[in-house]
Amino acid sequence: MSHFPIATSVLTDAIDQRAFPGAAFGVLQGGDRLAIDSVGRFTYQPDSPRVQPETIFDMASVSKAMATTAMAMLLWKRGQMDLEEPVGSRLPEFLHSTPGDERTAGLKQKITARMLLAHCSGLPAYAPLYKTCRSASELLDACLHMPLETVPGTQAAYSDIGFIILGLLLESVAGERLDSFCRREVFAPLGMNSTLYCPPAELMPFIPPTSDAENFRHRVLQGEVHDGNCWMLGGVSGHAGVFSNVADVLSLADCLLHLGRNVFQANTVSMFTGRQRMPPNSGWALGWDSPTEPSSSGKFFSAHSVGHLGYTGTSLWIDFDKQVAIVLLTNRTYPGNDAAASEAIKNVRPRFHDALMQELGWGLTASPPPATGHG
Repeated sequence: MSHFPIATSVLTDAIDQRAFPGAAFGVLQGGDRLAIDSVGRFTYQPDSPRVQPETIFDMASVSKAMATTAMAMLLWKRGQMDLEEPVGSRLPEFLHSTPGDERTAGLKQKITARMLLAHCSGLPAYAPLYKTCRSASELLDACLHMPLETVPGTQAAYSDIGFIILGLLLESVAGERLDSFCRREVFAPLGMNSTLYCPPAELMPFIPPTSDAENFRHRVLQGEVHDGNCWMLGGVSGHAGVFSNVADVLSLADCLLHLGRNVFQANTVSMFTGRQRMPPNSGWALGWDSPTEPSSSGKFFSAHSVGHLGYTGTSLWIDFDKQVAIVLLTNRTYPGNDAAASEAIKNVRPRFHDALMQELGWGLTASPPPATGHG
């Protein structure tokens, strides 16, 4: 029997509508894990393994918050990183212009780490570089020389390219790869033992597939990163690549709700989770999104909340006022990324979050539960 039958029914209905084959979810309130549960199977086949509460999922872009942003938080906390420092001062090749694009090269001198984190660098959202680049170095070079679409700081536009470059910047600052830094400095201290890049083959049976063989790799994608650019980069990048499960994601959320206990500091958490207003109408914090209408978090998360979505159907939302965190992990890209599945997850997420928040007592007409958090 589920602790949250209404929210669980939203997910089981979504499986019936083929929004995703299976899902795991978790709820944290006031430091207490109220539920870690699961529904559905790895695929739509009736003999497919059932998703378990501990099942590991491809986190896709939630990696940006769990790993890349966490690394930036630690480097900033330690005084190793200045958010206002121009990216080109550490990555000089970022300033090199391609023929006919001299204007962009000049504007790139203005781009800072803060702009990359707040998604207002002017870089494009995405480019399927894995289709044209033949190696990791060629793909990174293409990112570094990518022309800008807008003047830095003037428009918020979510950018994978920006976070690939941010990952390079952080590795330059730390003198260490993103994966090894995060494993030692973030995942291990928080007991996130199922969080990793590039899962070994023996973990494959515990990871649902994210695509069937109808993809450019011509094989079922299971236990290897779904994102094509990250795959060409060896499975480790600033924008994607993390695999994790509900319990581990809740561990990170709990750390942030306790204002960085054991890993970060309160002023670091406050700095990175506050809206940057770059430009003024942007809802982006530093590496984190915040609720803006209409939000995948639904209607009941407060303005003092942050979250992130992943393309494979993953999400994390954290409400600092209500001391609530909700994790939803799915493999909605399986078997193929069709338009119907994309639309379905957009409908499921807010309905799921609203149902959970109402079952927690945070509905518009319900009396809110007493605050039990320490933040």
